[in-house]
Amino acid sequence: MLDESLLDNPDQLAEADRRGLLRGAAEAGARVRTAARHAAEAGVKDLKPDGRPRAVLIAGPGAAATQAADLLGTLAGAGSPVTRLAPTGVAPAAGALRWELPGWAGSVDLLLIATPDGTEPSLSLLAEQAYRRGCAVAAVAPAHTPLAEAVAGAHGLFVPMATAPYDQDEPFPASSPGVLWALLTPLLALLDRIGLLAAPPDALERVADRLDHIAERCGPAIAAYSNPAKTLAAELTDALPLIWTEGTSAGAAGRRFAAALAELSGIPAVVAELPEALAEHGALLAGPLAASADPDDFFRDRVEEAPALHARVVLLRDRPLDGLTAAPSARELALTHDTPISELEPESGGEIESLAELIAVTDFAAVYLALASRA
Repeated sequence: MLDESLLDNPDQLAEADRRGLLRGAAEAGARVRTAARHAAEAGVKDLKPDGRPRAVLIAGPGAAATQAADLLGTLAGAGSPVTRLAPTGVAPAAGALRWELPGWAGSVDLLLIATPDGTEPSLSLLAEQAYRRGCAVAAVAPAHTPLAEAVAGAHGLFVPMATAPYDQDEPFPASSPGVLWALLTPLLALLDRIGLLAAPPDALERVADRLDHIAERCGPAIAAYSNPAKTLAAELTDALPLIWTEGTSAGAAGRRFAAALAELSGIPAVVAELPEALAEHGALLAGPLAASADPDDFFRDRVEEAPALHARVVLLRDRPLDGLTAAPSARELALTHDTPISELEPESGGEIESLAELIAVTDFAAVYLALASRA
């Protein structure tokens, strides 16, 4: 159960936020600026690439590395050579995970390593393996870690991860907003430099400004009635989120939102892109998850009996360039099955800015759900 009264009590939210999640969301813009500065100081802007690599391989543990690979592939476009190297192992621990280069990787390829840890032995071995194969290597990780030494030994590019002093107090979740932007920003700058996507310094500064703007709109001091993140969190109380996305960038933001809900809030969600979502999730809306599926819910004891789980559609949209949109059909399908729908659409701006706004609002919503449901 969500304690909605907590959402409008900044002091209680701060007391419940033992993992610093709200602080991480609020500081996302600052992390982008710090990470961009670290990338510049590491020499990204001075690189002289010999054309685009045949393939960009991304390795790293946890949700942040997975989402960084997804976002980079999305921004690079449909013909992107960005591929995530999935780990194997018996447990999600630093010493248990294993990464391997594909057999075809060689001198025309680029290996990117992104980790908020840096102590994973297999990632250090991966950097050495890439060096022996002739692959270019770049990494973003905390400074003074074994991975930093391995990348230096492989004559690669190492960018220190943008961290804050309180990051060392306790391990932070991989889906924490600060972790994502600290890892993603240097990789954006690097792939811009090699011509795989467009993320010049001024674009990254606009992303930081947009994240600051969202932090002002969605911060804990802003009342729920004018706070889109608190509103969304309240709407998702006792609901199974069906996250429908429209637009390339919105798809990546939707997948990020589902991962954040699972890791931070313990809430399952399903994601699909329009228009295919209408067919994929139509049976969910017509089945026992529909709001009208339980006619006896009106007579339920609100104190003694747990509420039934019902679906709620969350529609994340980019503005379609060609004017074609399935949003009206999505609204009609949801309302036909008595399913409520929440909608988020970014303000005008570049693709990375729009993506950053959708991620920021949904990150705040996932954090509020986590805090108000566990307090």
